[in-house]
Amino acid sequence: MTITTIGLDLAKQVFQVHGVDEAGHVVVKRRLRRAQVVPYFASLPPCLIGMEACATAHFWARELQALGHEVRLMPPQYVKAYVKRGKNDAADAAAICEAVARPSMRFVPVKSADQQAALLLHRARELLVRQRTQLINAVRGHLAEFGLVAARGPWNVPLLLASLEGDQRVPESARQLVQLLAAQLEDVKTRIAEVEARIMAWHKANPVSRRLATIPGIGPLIATAIAATVPDPGAFRSGREFAAWLGLVPRQKSTGGKPRLGRISRLGDKYIRQLLIVGAQTVLLRSKVARANAWIQSLLARRPRLVVAVALANKMARIVWAVMTNGQSYRQAAPA
Repeated sequence: MTITTIGLDLAKQVFQVHGVDEAGHVVVKRRLRRAQVVPYFASLPPCLIGMEACATAHFWARELQALGHEVRLMPPQYVKAYVKRGKNDAADAAAICEAVARPSMRFVPVKSADQQAALLLHRARELLVRQRTQLINAVRGHLAEFGLVAARGPWNVPLLLASLEGDQRVPESARQLVQLLAAQLEDVKTRIAEVEARIMAWHKANPVSRRLATIPGIGPLIATAIAATVPDPGAFRSGREFAAWLGLVPRQKSTGGKPRLGRISRLGDKYIRQLLIVGAQTVLLRSKVARANAWIQSLLARRPRLVVAVALANKMARIVWAVMTNGQSYRQAAPA
């Protein structure tokens, strides 16, 4: 029997395969060790392979596509509805095999190695920024125990460390420990600058990222994150669908023909949504465009600033989709 569709449940070492023929009859159900995956699929004729968009999914998708197979990635929450009963690898593989053949299923575009490398830069920077915050809080908390307090903000930490040198209230053992944390803090700052320089280099070499940076409120950091996360904007039918994917639209609880809209859903990519909201807040605070925009000023007169920032982030997301789809740079609309 010819295998036409396969559901592959990914794991670290043991993978589960569930294959069916054209009529939907089960042809194969087996487990594979990690080293057996590529040789097994190399021996099969080209078929449709479904996988959940989880860790290592994009790597395996590229490997199987190189063997001539058609690979489709699906969000895990969409596959969960097809699990019939119980939770095990065989049931998950069967659910993946059934879900990948549904005509209404939504799929995740496979990222290239270059796009994943760009996202790795963002993940590394995010980790280093958290470590910098932890070190700053540790230094401030330890010195506060000896009466040394400075104003809030990372730019005030050097002044706090400078006051440590001539203060006799801090014992020598505590002074050495704080100096050790300060040295670690300087090293983390250097690493963050190195990662940001690499992000800027990737931004300059990517035409999509450069076009996105022409949008007010979007800089190289946001542009590179979007360009690396969304390899195919055609997967979204409209800018509103792209904004909904980012969780920037109201959550619906409508029934009986009566629409009920709540707060934003906060679904989708949390990192990009956070960056867009921060960029929108920057536009509201410092941009001349915001002061001249009647729509923004009318919202500021009626709603809190953070609510207006989220609304502006929604609009920015729609503009991002239009710029990526049309392949053109952002053009400021002429005033009415």
